Amino acid sequence: ELFVTSKLWCTQNHPDLVLPSLRETLKNLQMEYVDLYLIHWPVCIKPGPPKFPNKKEDAVPLDFEGVWRAMEECQRLGLAKAIGVSNFTTKHLDRVLAVATIPPAVNQVELNPVWQQRTLRAYCADRGIHVAAYSSLGGQNWDGQGNAVLDSEVLAEIAKARGKTVAQVALRWIHEQGVTCIVQSYNKERL
Repeated sequence: ELFVTSKLWCTQNHPDLVLPSLRETLKNLQMEYVDLYLIHWPVCIKPGPPKFPNKKEDAVPLDFEGVWRAMEECQRLGLAKAIGVSNFTTKHLDRVLAVATIPPAVNQVELNPVWQQRTLRAYCADRGIHVAAYSSLGGQNWDGQGNAVLDSEVLAEIAKARGKTVAQVALRWIHEQGVTCIVQSYNKERL
């Protein structure tokens, strides 16, 4: 069984573009609905095709309330079974929850034993928002050297003592937090 999640990109973070964006996604996926539709970032970029890197002058204020109402409409229409957010802080969530008739089901954030997000996890738990973790095994450090999770001496000691790999220890820690774990790999053999 598959659980399909899709995300609303920053250039579509406009109330009038949410529904058309999801309809386009569904058309491309040849599906009638997605299981979960997320606002990818609490950031709004001028409408248009995605550009990388984004320029500072392309950023525009995000209408949290209007975009969330449009997300709720996607769920009401049955085009998304659940709706949520990604990379939202407690302040961003406060703004959404102030107007939500359907609260976010999920907040997908970077989370791992090195970046634990305790305050955000507690906030979400108190409000019934499930946390999903990406970058569960860390990622390349900002300086391009190493990986804070996989290179962690503390995790390496725990792994050695238990006869496990650092990755197994990190994934087990996430599982024990009651968080959904999303892993990725660019290596075909590890998939």
